[in-house]
Amino acid sequence: MKNLVYQSLRVLGIGGIVVFSSLSCTSESKDLDPILVEYKGALKNMMHQGDISAKISLEEFEGLDNFYALGAVENLKGEIQIFDSKVLNTSVEDSIMKFDDTFSKKATLLVYTTVKKWKEFEIPTEIKTLQQLDQFIEDAAKEYQIPVESPFPFRVKGLIDSLDWHVIDWKEGDMEHNHAKHKSSGLQGTVENQDIEILGFYSNSHHTIFTHHSTNMHMHFKTSDNGLAGHTDDLVLGEKMKLFLPAN
Repeated sequence: MKNLVYQSLRVLGIGGIVVFSSLSCTSESKDLDPILVEYKGALKNMMHQGDISAKISLEEFEGLDNFYALGAVENLKGEIQIFDSKVLNTSVEDSIMKFDDTFSKKATLLVYTTVKKWKEFEIPTEIKTLQQLDQFIEDAAKEYQIPVESPFPFRVKGLIDSLDWHVIDWKEGDMEHNHAKHKSSGLQGTVENQDIEILGFYSNSHHTIFTHHSTNMHMHFKTSDNGLAGHTDDLVLGEKMKLFLPAN
């Protein structure tokens, strides 16, 4: 599969298409600014200590340009997703998804960064599953000389085949935390054949911090019409989807 990924990896840039081989990279990629990803809170503190208290206020980031963030609202009462400084937080009220486009929330977990420019990659048609996407993102980052030993953000856009999601609505006083209960608490659903945008953070060294132990990715999503948004649980990629990596 890795050879297929390398053969299909393309970067869309001004003036045409640059095709990478697995042994080369463009001089353009050598001048990338360092990528600073920061976080507050930790999944392991939720799971083992039941600590879902506020760790940071989103008000600290109001007015920043090119800001991207995802996480969970304090007390696990909703999902945080901020795309290019535009807030689309979601929560549950009377079994209905509610939206908040302000910086008024506080987060028990927040992963965030600033990205001025993004580089676009074609995702090969054979990349379909969550596990295949994980590997493709790692391979693309290495080709583009993004250090995979450090966390970095990514985006995925296009017509998804399907995407399983949830918006958490934790029961007050419940101290028994696990991954399955986090997914089943609140609203859940599946998006099929819709244009979506995913914001994610990749790291192979932050398991139980801001990624679960079984994955290197933490991802949230929104539909192109902003009608749905929340945490991404699973997916099947469609054709002609795009990956975006930082090009600061």
